Amino acid sequence: MAKGTIYLIPTVLAPDTQNQVLPDYTIQQIKSIEYFFVENVRTARRFISSLKLGINIEGLTFYLIDKHTPAEEIKKNAQVLAKGKDVGVISEAGCPGIADPGALVVNVGHKLGVKVVPLVGPSSIFLALMSSGLNGQSFAFKGYLPIDKQDRIKAVKQLEKLSLNLQQTQIFMETPFRNNQMLEVIKQQCRKNTKLCVASNLTADDAYIATKTIQEWKNTTVDLHKKPTIFVLQAY
Repeated sequence: MAKGTIYLIPTVLAPDTQNQVLPDYTIQQIKSIEYFFVENVRTARRFISSLKLGINIEGLTFYLIDKHTPAEEIKKNAQVLAKGKDVGVISEAGCPGIADPGALVVNVGHKLGVKVVPLVGPSSIFLALMSSGLNGQSFAFKGYLPIDKQDRIKAVKQLEKLSLNLQQTQIFMETPFRNNQMLEVIKQQCRKNTKLCVASNLTADDAYIATKTIQEWKNTTVDLHKKPTIFVLQAY
């Protein structure tokens, strides 16, 4: 029996933008899939419904994958691939496998020897880097920085030092309701000629993208509260 295929399905970053950011091929591929590994079942169901493909959502099977999902559970559920069933992997937002637990399913898929197909769609991390004007030849994504204020200050300083020493762009993010605090720490702790790009609500009508030196940011007022935001930093 032929094995199934893993399809990595990007989702929208902003509501009601599927026709703007997802190719028709990516959307149509979902029609043939009955099994999905998802970071959030409710979000995934809503996303599939929004595509208006005539799919009976109740007939689909969703397996939850998050930081608490045991590896053995993922391995067990992935056995549908060995039975010839295709599987879709859907992130909470953007591309699965990038800052996302979907990589766990892909890892199991490679061990099973199945085909893995990444589909085209938006990634806030790469869209932020593309629009920053900062070094796209050498960069690193650091994910979320520490919540504790002192640990966060230490992490920001380390990233700036790393960027300066390696001439490498540093990309990171914060929980949306702490974005303003993160920006304040960066403004207070980084060198005045270090550059920072703030990329917020990407692909939405009110998207905000600006790259300035830290000195310039100190004279800039922007409200990032509860807005998905990527920070891109390069020290000089």
